[in-house]
Amino acid sequence: MGRPPRHTADDFLDAAVRIFATEGAAGVTMSAVAREVGAPSGSIYHRFPGRPALLAAVWFRTLTRFQQGYLEALEREPVTEAAVEAAAQVVRWCRAHPAEGKLLYGGDRVLGVDDWSAEDRARAEDANHRLDAAITKVVRRLRPLTGRSTDELMLALVDLPYAAVRRHLDRGEAPPPRTVDLVARTTRTLLSG
Repeated sequence: MGRPPRHTADDFLDAAVRIFATEGAAGVTMSAVAREVGAPSGSIYHRFPGRPALLAAVWFRTLTRFQQGYLEALEREPVTEAAVEAAAQVVRWCRAHPAEGKLLYGGDRVLGVDDWSAEDRARAEDANHRLDAAITKVVRRLRPLTGRSTDELMLALVDLPYAAVRRHLDRGEAPPPRTVDLVARTTRTLLSG
């Protein structure tokens, strides 16, 4: 029986997120991540066959963690409160995870999705489809209740929380606590008129 690994896959993914937050995607190299963890360069290759696989793994872990709370919020009732809660959840999540929020804000294109394996690209498409389907379902339910257009509802559900966290994440900081309430109140106003 071999000795247990000193560094887990999550150790490498955490390091990749930290590097991304300070240096951007270009700084997330296999050697930089191994160095950040304090591991020999070869040990990262035992978990990830190359940089595209590492970047895909960082993306999926981050996206999965974010989508869990966001998709749960979209399932709440009544649907108007689901929309308000989902918008606020974006800010709450980015407050708790500013480095990962910056990564999500960058998007999978910044992480070189075109270089990922076919399997990882398919996983990314599936994840995007799940999110789009959940948002579309809420928008369809909200249109007759609010009298708002799809564009107005997308502004409330997606664009507003994104804009509220972006400037803070760009500066490498978590959005302040007041931003959660600001986004919730503004979303409610946009939905109610």
